[in-house]
Amino acid sequence: MMSKVYLVGAGPGDPDLITVKGLRCIQEADTILYDRLVNKELLEHAKEGADLIYCGKLPDYHTMKQETINRFLIKFAKGGHVVTRLKGGDPFVFGRGGEEAEALVKHGIEFEVVPGITSGIAAAAYAGIPVTHRDASGSVAFITGHRKEGEEESSRWKSLAGGVDTLAIYMGISQLPYIQEQLLAHGKPAKTPAAVIHWGSTDEQRTVTGTLADIHEAVKQGGISNPSMIIIGEVVTYREQLKWFKEDRTDSQVSEAL
Repeated sequence: MMSKVYLVGAGPGDPDLITVKGLRCIQEADTILYDRLVNKELLEHAKEGADLIYCGKLPDYHTMKQETINRFLIKFAKGGHVVTRLKGGDPFVFGRGGEEAEALVKHGIEFEVVPGITSGIAAAAYAGIPVTHRDASGSVAFITGHRKEGEEESSRWKSLAGGVDTLAIYMGISQLPYIQEQLLAHGKPAKTPAAVIHWGSTDEQRTVTGTLADIHEAVKQGGISNPSMIIIGEVVTYREQLKWFKEDRTDSQVSEAL
């Protein structure tokens, strides 16, 4: 590999879900900048002498600001390094990979995007929930639980409540009561099945289920925190039949009778 930056999706947590190309980028990199949700087992594939730089971020606390990460990518690439920017899930799905790519373009640095399996699909699959199903869902939306201030929210939630069969919500645990309120206010039925999957595809995976009206209570009872995916839609009902991944703890489920 010549001097270049690879924006690589590391997948949802299970290290076996890295792509062949993503693994090669890890193995051949001179410098790897990795995020908190990247499985550390993947770093064992780095070549001897490679620089490993942690860029992890926690909710409401950034170990390294995005601008600093961008500067590091530019610095190392201009220094002749092969740089792998290793990001949980997919770099262009709520991974700020687009911002990093823009910074590289601005400085004339060659880059390549290596897609990864995003948690909205993988966490649901590991919980036995197909995000689409011919009998239950012909559409799915990936949604961030946090939005920039000033954006029009009402029309957004109205469209999501009435126009999409399956909602896969990232980074939404702290905003779950607000999400429930908005979807219910805009016509999403209270009995719509819902699930929250904690650390999907890893040994720490735990799933709680309920309905749109009571899923927050299920999350509280189950002690679920970040990182977790929220899935809302009729497809959640397939979990009971299709769950295949063994979790240490069984479902915590509150009453579906409203």
